[in-house]
Amino acid sequence: MGKFKKKTKTSENIPTSALPDIIFMLLFFFMVTTVLREQDILVEQKLPQATQLQKLEKKTLISYLFVGKPKKPALYGTEPRVQANDVLINTKDIIFWVNQEKDKLSEVERDQITISMKADRDVKMGPISDIQFELREADARKLLYASTGKVEK
Repeated sequence: MGKFKKKTKTSENIPTSALPDIIFMLLFFFMVTTVLREQDILVEQKLPQATQLQKLEKKTLISYLFVGKPKKPALYGTEPRVQANDVLINTKDIIFWVNQEKDKLSEVERDQITISMKADRDVKMGPISDIQFELREADARKLLYASTGKVEK
């Protein structure tokens, strides 16, 4: 009998013509779905240091209040102001803001809302106590004070 030869003509080249299309689709997907920053901070933020810190577990229930001197004193003055959701508000508007934040949550989670106050270290205690009073009136009893890392003793 005759000998049969195996014909092995395998191509070792991998077609890469679709590779740039795939890369650009992934790049476009991540550009569309990524949120870089939720709020523009309009007040100065130099957070104080803390001696004890605790990590939060459920960050979806947290709403942020920023307290400090405005970055644009020509428009907003030099007195400490309260910022909530990209808007500078007065202390009397905090009750309305808390109710809006509670409305965003489900009915079960409304009582679990936590307000995180990011106050500048140079702000006096007077505006802070006014904010605390308004939060009590709005029935927002869970209040956190944001700070930077621990102070070494």
